[in-house]
Parts: sequence; structure tokens; C-alpha cells
Amino acid sequence: MASATPAPPPPASLKRIVAASLIGTTIEWYDFFLYGSAAALVFNKLFFPDSDPLVGTLLSFLTYAVGFAARPLGALVFGHYGDRIGRKKLLVLSLLMMGGATFAIGLLPTHASVGAAAPVLLTTLRLIQGFALGGEWGGAVLLVSEHGDARRRGFWASWPQTGAPAGQLLATGVLSLLTAVLSDQAFGSWGWRIPFLLSGVLVIVGLWIRLSVDESPVFQQALERAEARKAAAAAGSEAEKLPLVAVLRHHWRDVLIAMGARMAENISYYVITAFILVYATTSAGVSKQTALNAVLIASAVHFAVIPAWGALSDRIGRRPVYLLGAAGVGLWMFPFFSLIDTGGFGNLIIAVTVGLVLHGAMYAPQAAFFSEMFATRMRYSGASIGAQFASVAAGAPAPLIATALLSDYGSSTPIALYVVAASVLTLIAVGVAKETRHRDLAAVESDATAEPTATRPADARTV
Repeated sequence: MASATPAPPPPASLKRIVAASLIGTTIEWYDFFLYGSAAALVFNKLFFPDSDPLVGTLLSFLTYAVGFAARPLGALVFGHYGDRIGRKKLLVLSLLMMGGATFAIGLLPTHASVGAAAPVLLTTLRLIQGFALGGEWGGAVLLVSEHGDARRRGFWASWPQTGAPAGQLLATGVLSLLTAVLSDQAFGSWGWRIPFLLSGVLVIVGLWIRLSVDESPVFQQALERAEARKAAAAAGSEAEKLPLVAVLRHHWRDVLIAMGARMAENISYYVITAFILVYATTSAGVSKQTALNAVLIASAVHFAVIPAWGALSDRIGRRPVYLLGAAGVGLWMFPFFSLIDTGGFGNLIIAVTVGLVLHGAMYAPQAAFFSEMFATRMRYSGASIGAQFASVAAGAPAPLIATALLSDYGSSTPIALYVVAASVLTLIAVGVAKETRHRDLAAVESDATAEPTATRPADARTV
């Protein structure tokens, strides 16, 4: 059954849709990264005070990793209902859940007040954060991808991706400001709560903008066709399969490719932005303020280059840009740590900035690349599952593994090799993938249930 491609929205409408996705992802990543930075700086003392400093840091990063463990569940639940009832409703819910959990962290009693209950409450709220973020990413990038046209999809879909550096920029900027104006005692006593409580204000702004956009026209067409299939099923035809079942049947290869593509992107990012706060302060003798400022400057550059990488992927393809980033970040890890070891602020900025620029070459085309792999009625599930299941093996343990390697070996070399191994996995995954930049997201849908992905020609991908 052929499907007419919906006309792209007018520029003003598309910009509003991009803004809604961007501000939502910025707030959600602000909440998520704020926790990671606080885990590296103060949570080891506030919630795990009986441990020695490095073990306390490991335990605080363990609660950080717990949030990643909840992301696949969020991907499954949000993906299922996002493919059933729409992207917009689920994006509103994810924003409320993430913002509410972050605000609650700002009100938590510490170990000194309630003992062992404090880390338990912290871990519970971290699980809620992870569950919400597991559903946020897929919906945000799909809302933009499905509204735009194929010619500039890489560019427009990369804007929700800038929510990650924007959130990092905002979280690091607030923490940097507080550590600059407050004493260590004041920051550890009450100042750390301020950034978490600010999340409540940000969520109100995000909801106001996100509620103002329309549902994806590509999804609305697919939903109409699904309703027709349900009517046919009631008359005796084969019932429509659940999105998760359809993904695993028709797009299992694409899910594996997406997971492999995430390895270097996810691991390198958390080593560069979260673990650096531990490494620079403990091994290189850099102050917390200096390390935060370096991440702050590099995040601003990261934000600026992501749309440029996305636009380049529209010109030369998703795969070449992604492969460049994967190879580059692997090769950069040894100079990265060497520059940090000098202890110079300028070298620290260069190390983090170059690392994040190379990371952006993977992160920018990822939104369009993953969106173009899956059919519309299973796209939210497929993109979310591929992205978030990889996070459990990649981003979740990355700061934990890096900290453990530093503790065991007292050297950055094993950590650099760890990132190099992830880069090799990503190069293999993206290397075997097919180029997707010319695919029409509103093409023929019925083929998606007719034959497995592995046997369809590259130009016959369906929605």
C-alpha cells in the first residue's frame, strides 16, 4: 500500500518543533548530567561518608550507573506507547518524571541525617531519572525527524542532540558558579541542592513549549493505516503485532547496528565529561573549579559543532561522518590524557574540546541515522531500544570502569585502551550498516511486515 509523503511543515512551524524538542532534551540532560557531576564532586561525602575517598567516588558512580540500568525499561515502555498513541504525549510524561525526580533529589536528607536510608532514596530517584531519559531521546529526535524533509533531516534532527551539551553546559555552569562563590563547606552543606531545585522552574518552561507542538504527520498517517489493519484483523485477517515484537522480527539487525554504533559515542562521552572530574582532580592535581571550567568551555564548542556535523551528514552521508568520529575519538585518547597530565588549564581545554568535537561527529548524525533505520509504527521502539540497551553496557559503567582502572593501575593507559576498544566495535557496526540519508520516512509501510529487514533491498526500507 503506497503512502503519500506528508508535506514538510513551514519553516516557522519546524523551528517551533525543533525548539520544543531541544528545550526538553536540554532539561532532561541537565538533570541527568547534574547528577553525574554531583556524584564526582560531593555525593561521595554526603551519601557514602564511611568509605575512603576513591571508594566513595566508586559508590557514588555506582548509583550514577543505576540510572542507566533503568533506561532500557524506559525505552521499552515509552517506545511501545509512543508507537501506539504518539510521540508528544510520551515526551510530556518523560519531562515530568525527570524533572520531578531531580527536584526531589534537591530535597533529600543526607547520610548524616537519616543514615543508610539516604543512599537508598538517592538510588530510587536515580532509577526514575533513568527510566524517563530512556523514553525521552527516541521521542524527541523522532518528532523532529518525522516533521522535516529528507534533504536536511540530518541537520534538523541534530538539534535535539545539542540538548546533551546544552544540558551539560547548563549543569556544569551552575555548579561552576556555585563552587566559585561558595566555600567548600557551604557548597557541601546546602549549595549543592540549588541546581537540583532549579529543575522545577526549567520543567515548567519546557512543558509550556512542548505542549504547543503538533503530533508528527508521518505518525498520524501510520496510525490511520494501523487502525485500518485492526479493522481487517477483526474481520479475520492477521492481527497487528506489538511494536516490540515487530522490531525484533523485522529490525533485529538494525537494533544490533544501533547498539554497536553507540559504544564509542557513549563511552567516550562519559569518560571525557564525567570521569575527567575525578582524573583531573586526583591524578593531575587540578582544582574542581578548573576542571569544571574546562568542561564548560568544551561543552559550548560541542553545542556549536553538532549542527555542522549534522549538515555534513546530509551532504556526504551518515556513515562517513560517524566513522570519522569513531576513529578520531579512539586515536585522541592518548593525547587526551597526556594533555591533562600537564595540569595546564589551556591543555585541559584542548583535551576536552577536541574530544567532544570528535564525539559530535558520531552524536550529530545519530538521530537521523537511527530514525531512518526503522518503520514508523516501530520507530520509537526500535530507535529507543537500540540506543538505550547499549547504554547499559557503554555509558552506565564507563565512569565506574575508568575509576576502577585508575585505582588498580594508577595510569591512564588502560583507560585509553578501553575507549579504543569501544571505537573498534563502533567502526565495525557502522561499517556493516547501509547508508540511510536518502530514505523516505513515509514510504510503503506494508513491506515492514512482509519480509525481514536483512532480505529487503536498501532502498525499500519502510514505515
